[in-house]
Amino acid sequence: MAATLTAAPAPAGPRHNPKVVTALRRFAISISVLNVFGYTVLGFEQPWTWPLIALATSYSLEIVLEVLGARAEGRDPRFRGGGLKGLVEFLYPAHITALAVNMLSYVNDRVWVMVFGVIVAVGTKWVLRAPVKGRMRHFMNPSNFGIAVILVLFPWASIAPPYQFTEYIDGGFDWLVPAIILTLGTLLNAKLTERTWLILAWVGGYALQAIIRGLIFDTSIPAALAMMTGVAFVLFTNYMITDPGTTPSSKWGQIAFGGGVAAMYGVLTGLHIVYGIFFATALVCLIRGAFLWSVDIVARKRAAEAAEKASADRAEAVTAVLPAQPACGCAGECACPAPARAAACPNGCADTCACPAPAAEKELQDKIAVAA
Repeated sequence: MAATLTAAPAPAGPRHNPKVVTALRRFAISISVLNVFGYTVLGFEQPWTWPLIALATSYSLEIVLEVLGARAEGRDPRFRGGGLKGLVEFLYPAHITALAVNMLSYVNDRVWVMVFGVIVAVGTKWVLRAPVKGRMRHFMNPSNFGIAVILVLFPWASIAPPYQFTEYIDGGFDWLVPAIILTLGTLLNAKLTERTWLILAWVGGYALQAIIRGLIFDTSIPAALAMMTGVAFVLFTNYMITDPGTTPSSKWGQIAFGGGVAAMYGVLTGLHIVYGIFFATALVCLIRGAFLWSVDIVARKRAAEAAEKASADRAEAVTAVLPAQPACGCAGECACPAPARAAACPNGCADTCACPAPAAEKELQDKIAVAA
């Protein structure tokens, strides 16, 4: 009875570790609750149908690009094999990106601009990538990049007005929203994303650049520092800049990233560039991507040089154990190293130089094997 051979299924792409999945799930739940609360209580100004349009666009594009990417890489799509739970976990990033782009951008009544921003945000994960620990990873914060592209290409567009987060809350309760976001976001980042050093560097750097700008340009330092108490700043600090997929994991890497965004924001603001917080994050992500590529290129070059040196060392070791080759004279013609060198033999020894190899050839081969 003939055995039936079946090809093993191609492995799926790399998945997030459980801690990251938990963080993404809580991010997704938090931003969903905030949107529901925002449209029903706070005063979000975008039409209530737009989040649904953003989600439909993001889900569809994420699945299509994953299928195309899996086919190109010869693997199963990451959302397969885990049932409904696997599909939901796969769509967490797309869910967060869609709601963030719609919530934080304001494009009047032109919904297609918002959809364009969502497409850019999701698509950039497959375009702007760099090698990290042997894997290609996206380095640009998706939702931040989508918003930044909207602001650059459509000058009449703007970020969502910060007052929409507390527009219908007064009597001291307007402090309750940022306090809740700050508390939940701090717990989330401290326990799951582990981006505490990044947050500290960003907040400390932001305060420092506000003071420096005040001393140099005579701007209002209290007004600049007061921005840190707004809902928009708290949201950005806890749910945007701390994206675990596009920020470093090491302590000093986080400090450099957070401090770099703050410094870049100070420079852009000093140049009177509006919406600097989004542009600063995009530029620092771009610098980090260039750094990751340079590290990979240098590592590949050093590995190639090391392999070449090792090959040269092996060849030198083999040469060291070989006996000196006798000249192809008429005396001891059979000791000539190889028939191919017969034409070099003087005095008409061409025929004799083509004689069989000496009996010591086997011993010579044994030496070569040992040297290799």
